[in-house]
Amino acid sequence: MKKQKYNISVEATLEVIGGKWKCVILCHLTHGKKRTSELKRLMPDITQKMLTQQLRELEEDGVINRIVYNQVPPKVEYELSEYGQSLEGILDSLCAWGANHITRVHGDLSVLEENVLNDHLK
Repeated sequence: MKKQKYNISVEATLEVIGGKWKCVILCHLTHGKKRTSELKRLMPDITQKMLTQQLRELEEDGVINRIVYNQVPPKVEYELSEYGQSLEGILDSLCAWGANHITRVHGDLSVLEENVLNDHLK
């Protein structure tokens, strides 16, 4: 296997958390463990296939933990790993920048959905 080369270190960051959904998933997981169905409810525009794919990739990169409970019916939860918790500062900064951008473009935050992640902004 050929070793990955990067032109700049942010490429390595974006390789792990880039894309439309990974940061959103990670932000939700900063508020505690979530089941797949909870994440789907919090992100109604994501398809089940995409959610599953993104969760698998984040798990492969060691950013989240998949917890399987040995019970019937089966129960699976996701949480930030210790390594993933090191992203919390970055995620907070991205959220703050986004709120400022929304205010700049739209004049206020009224375009934000009612959501636990947005409660502190209102």
